[in-house]
Amino acid sequence: MFSLFVAIAVFFLISIRQIGKFKLEMWQIMSFGAIAVLLAGEISFKEAVKAIDFNVIVFLFGMFVASALFELSGYLEYNQYRIFQRAKNIEQVFYIFIFFCAILSAVVMNDTMAIIATPVAISLAKRYDISAKPFLLALCFSITIGSVMSPIGNPQNLLIAINSRMANPFLSFIRFLFIPTFLNLLLLFFIVKFFYPEVFKNARMKTMPMPEKKKWLYFLSQLTMAIIILGIISKIYFSLHHKQFNIVYIAIFASMPALFLSFRQIKIIKMVDFKTLIFFMAMFILMRALWNSNFLQDIIEKFSINILSFYFIFFIVVILSQFISNVPLVALFLPLMINAEAGEKHFLSLAASSTIAGNLSILGAASNVIVIQNSENRIGETISFWEFVKIGLPLTFLNSLIYWLFLK
Repeated sequence: MFSLFVAIAVFFLISIRQIGKFKLEMWQIMSFGAIAVLLAGEISFKEAVKAIDFNVIVFLFGMFVASALFELSGYLEYNQYRIFQRAKNIEQVFYIFIFFCAILSAVVMNDTMAIIATPVAISLAKRYDISAKPFLLALCFSITIGSVMSPIGNPQNLLIAINSRMANPFLSFIRFLFIPTFLNLLLLFFIVKFFYPEVFKNARMKTMPMPEKKKWLYFLSQLTMAIIILGIISKIYFSLHHKQFNIVYIAIFASMPALFLSFRQIKIIKMVDFKTLIFFMAMFILMRALWNSNFLQDIIEKFSINILSFYFIFFIVVILSQFISNVPLVALFLPLMINAEAGEKHFLSLAASSTIAGNLSILGAASNVIVIQNSENRIGETISFWEFVKIGLPLTFLNSLIYWLFLK
């Protein structure tokens, strides 16, 4: 039971992230929880090490390295600028921005896009002489929705792709989630337009300078993106021919141009988000300790809860994700679903619901926090909790309904 109390304390602290005057980061809170269960003997050190999914850790490290290269080279900013140059009005700018960020989040992860695309959102707002809030909100929502359709779009999808034993996660995600994701992105465009009509009426285009690109690093970024795309194609090919191809190879090879050819290795390593890696390692330890307590298994058995019910997976998971961060929530539910012999659609539903829950509130996804903190640091403009929920609540309900209709 001690593991349960520690988990509840961790989830509560993650939701408020502050004790008195002391502000706590998520990785610190999760680390305290992991240390607590280790010291209490709820899990042995040997079992704790085994609990860490190093496939996930290595994948995240590789993608963080690749994203650092993209940021240093100006790769994404430059290409986004070229694309937006073709837009004739503010409606087209928002439409392109939403879909461009969504597609890229499916390839380089939503947290990566939160880091890279926030300056672009701010730049576009300046270019059209409007508040940055509509662009920042569109960024938060679009990268969450876009990441749904890819097994590498966000950390919880990666967990599901690695541990669910899906034969071909890339094809499965695209096959079942591409169309509802496309519809949800269209819906996002109209919702932003509905809540911010003055932006679309008052926007005035101004000339902005072209972003700088560093030639050698830019070339390496192109090479890195080609490796990622080739890796995805290879994974699909090998899966179709019933051969093994570990998804982690994609991130390993994608990190090599930055690590071996960039001549900026120290800078790139410093840009890696090690706090997130620590968060994941600690989370794996705490979730294993909680799993060993048999608390969840006993509740499900006692109340005869059907964990494979699509109603449960969508609506309960969306609500729980507001109190329990979506990644530890998925880490907690995966063993239960595997034991219940869940099918492919059940795992995809868990991926969609736990991800789309990030659109309900600021704390629903780490990418939301990254975008808002980034904008506060750069221009001092922020989005309040209720400003976010005002749009996020109806959007999340409609998003969930669309995914549920396609997966049930």
